[in-house]
Order: sequence, then C-alpha cells, then structure tokens
Amino acid sequence: MSTPKSTSRARAFPIQSLRALMLASVALTAAGCSGFGGKSEFANIQEDPADQLYNEGLALISSGSYNEAVKKFEEVDRIHPYSEWARRSLLMATYANYEGGNYTDAIASGRRYVTLYPGSEDAAYAQYLVAESYYQELSDVGRDQQRAERASAAYREILEKYPNSEYAVQAREKLDVARDQLAGKEMEVGRYYLGKRQYLAAINRFRTVVTDYQTTRHVEEALLRLTESYYALGIVQEAQTAAAVLGYNYPDSQWYRDAHTLLQKGGYEPEENKKSWISRAFSSSGSLL
Repeated sequence: MSTPKSTSRARAFPIQSLRALMLASVALTAAGCSGFGGKSEFANIQEDPADQLYNEGLALISSGSYNEAVKKFEEVDRIHPYSEWARRSLLMATYANYEGGNYTDAIASGRRYVTLYPGSEDAAYAQYLVAESYYQELSDVGRDQQRAERASAAYREILEKYPNSEYAVQAREKLDVARDQLAGKEMEVGRYYLGKRQYLAAINRFRTVVTDYQTTRHVEEALLRLTESYYALGIVQEAQTAAAVLGYNYPDSQWYRDAHTLLQKGGYEPEENKKSWISRAFSSSGSLL
C-alpha cells in the first residue's frame, strides 16, 4: 500500500491567511511601541528590529525561501521572547518549517506554540500544522506506523479542543486516512500469523481491527479472517458469529460470500451468538441491531 500523501501537496496555509498576517504586521508596526507599553526612544531602539525581522521573514516565505525565513522568525523570538512579535514569529516559523519539509522542526515549534498560547485564535492552526507534519511522513503499512499513531492523536486533539475551527473538517478526513493506515498494519500482521497457522496471534490482530478500527475499510476482511481463524481452531460458534455479523452489515460483500462458503463446507451456517465479543462490539457501535 502506498503512502496516502499527494505528490502535489496543497499549501497548509491559505494565501488569504498569509496576506491577513502581513496586513496585521503592518498595522502592528504602524502602532509603534504603544502596543508594548512604552514610547521611549530606548523602547524604539529595542523593538524596531523585531518588526523588521518579522516582515523580512514574511517576504522570504513569499519567495519560497523557507529555511531563511525560519532564521528570521527565530531571531525575533530570541530578541523579544515575550512580545506579540514573538508569538506571531513562532507560528510563522512552524509554517515555514512545514512548507520547507522540515517536519520535525515544525512539530516542535507547533507544539511549543500550543503550549505557550493555548487560548490564541491561531492555536488550532498550530495544532493542525503539527498533525499535518506527522501526516506528510506516513509510511506504507509494511513499515513502522508510529507516525500514523501520532498523526491520529494530533488530529483527534483538533476535534476535541477546536471542534468549531476551520480545520476540523480536514482533521476528520485526515484522521480517517491515518486510522485506515493503522488498521492496514494490523491486517498485514494478522495475515502473516494466519499464514503461519498461529491462529490465536492472528485473532488478536483481527480483533483490534474490529474493536478499534471498525469504521475503516478493513473491517470486512477482518471479520472473514476471524471466521477462518476460529474455524481452524474448532471454535465454530465464534466463526459462525463472525460470519453472521459480516453478513448482516455487509450482505453484498465478497468477504461474506467467502465466509459463508467456508462454513457451508463444514455443514454450518452463519449464526450470531449475542454473548460473543464480536456481536457486542458491533452492537455497542450501532452497526448491528
């Protein structure tokens, strides 16, 4: 299975938002030092470099020089760590790192932003950049899925903390992809154990898909593999239940036809045991009535 990333990845920061930040920085500059609690000549000397460096960073972003832009924003943070410029610079450094493909740095600065400014109107966007950075490094199901797990957690945080933000819809869509990736990994390992006739180990993997990733596309096959595994162990009632649940929820599925055929060869039919964990798993989700 190939990585779900697109080779023509859309920019994570809408151009209208970037323009808005530029306009805001101009307004902040025009306000002078009054926004920082003083109008003395000394204050001007100390603060002018911050807004200058910030705007230079924005210009570098516009030209695609992301690494150089990050350096400008980091300089702002070093000079005025508690200023409004520093807050804005931390967010823009996160964005520049993301666009430059420096995902580890984007994750670090994005997390720092959310920690320092949890009530900011831009906190949702910073968290979104963290999640997107993990997402961009999703690997195929044959490799370690740590990034998929972290991407899932980051997207869930958006949905939990910022459910009404403009990033919630995208977060939900990407979360589905990441969860599908994780389910695919469980299926791959389960199939390996099934092929080795290590049925209990296989069942544990397929069970994880059914209980934890029930809304993914892998659940149909997982139910078939449970039918096969339980039948091979001679636990026919559980095999019948897996097939019955599969048939109820996906009656036109090829996976169900295969499960039904397997049972019929032994003289059995799909039959649900209401006390089975399989039946309870679907009943609690509302999938099986």
